[in-house]
Amino acid sequence: MEQDMKYIYQVYLDGSFSAAAEHLYMSQPALSLAVKRVEEAAGTELFDRSHRPLALTEAGRAYIDTLQDIRSLEEDLSRRIEDLRGLQTGTLRIGGTHFLNCYILAPILASFTRKYPGVQLELYEDSAVKLQSRLQKRELDLTFSCAPEIVQQFGNRPAFYDHVLLAVHRGLPLPRALDPLVLSAEDILNRKHLDPDCPKADLQYFRDVEFILLREGNNLYTRGNQMFREAGFTPKIKMTISQMVTSYRLADNGLGAALISDRLVRSAHTRLQFFKIDSKHADRLFYFLLPKRDYTPFAVRSFIDFAAANIPHPGFHLDPAE
Repeated sequence: MEQDMKYIYQVYLDGSFSAAAEHLYMSQPALSLAVKRVEEAAGTELFDRSHRPLALTEAGRAYIDTLQDIRSLEEDLSRRIEDLRGLQTGTLRIGGTHFLNCYILAPILASFTRKYPGVQLELYEDSAVKLQSRLQKRELDLTFSCAPEIVQQFGNRPAFYDHVLLAVHRGLPLPRALDPLVLSAEDILNRKHLDPDCPKADLQYFRDVEFILLREGNNLYTRGNQMFREAGFTPKIKMTISQMVTSYRLADNGLGAALISDRLVRSAHTRLQFFKIDSKHADRLFYFLLPKRDYTPFAVRSFIDFAAANIPHPGFHLDPAE
C-alpha cells in the first residue's frame, strides 16, 4: 500500500497518534502531518479526535474498509504467486476457542507440521465471537463454528461432530427415575451414548439441580437456553463462566451440573456421571469457516483436507456435501 495508507491504518489499529508513531518508528508530529495531508486531500477528517481512543468518522470507516480490501487483495496475490511457484510454504493463521485448541486441534497441528514443515502456523485463542470478527477482517485464515446463522456468513466446509452431554457429580442428589439413564465416563469412551438405542434424559428431572453455565457469546449458552425452554423451566444457576473446559472441571469437583462436549471425556477416572440429553440441540456439527474470497491458498486448503481426514467423527459418516 501507499505509505500514507499504512500510516492511517496504523493509527486506526492503535487508536492514537503517539502509539502509532512508536510502531512506525517516526515522530508523532510527522505522522500527524501525513494524516492531515490525506484528510485535506479527501476534504474531510478521517478520525474524530475528541474521542480517546481515536474514533473513525463515517468517511474514516469507508477509508479503512477500502484499505482492508486492498490489503486482502495484496495478500491473496502474494499467496497465489507463491502457490503457482509450487512452494509448499506460507503462513496459516488459525483461530480457536480453548476447547477447540486443546481438545481438537493440538494433535492435528502437530501431525500437520510434520507433513508440511514449510508452512508457518499461527494459532490464536479467543471467544468464538471475537474470532469470527477477526475472520471477517481477514486477520485469520480459518476458524470454526457450529451455529448455522454464523456458518452461512462465511465460506465453510464440514469439520467434525460433537455431542452435548449433561455432566453431574456423583455426590449430587438426583431423582431415582434417572438411575437407569446414568452413563459412566467409560460408557462415553466406549461411545455408548452414540448408540441410537441409548436412553435419553429429559432435563425436567434436573429442575432442582444448580448449573454451571457458559456466558453469552458461547454456542453452548444459546443451545443451553434452547434445551431449557424445551424442558419448560429456567435453570438454577450456580455460576456463569467463559470456558467449557473450566465448567467441566468445576462440575467434577461438585460445584454443579454442566453442559459439556463428549470430546472432553478423555479418562474413565472422574467423579462425574453423564446423561444423554433428549434434545435435537445436543448434536453439533462444526464447520471450518473461511473468509469469502475467490482464492484459497495452498496452506489453508492443505490444512482443511488434512484435518478433515484426521479428526475422528465417532458414530457418524460425515458427508462432505452435507
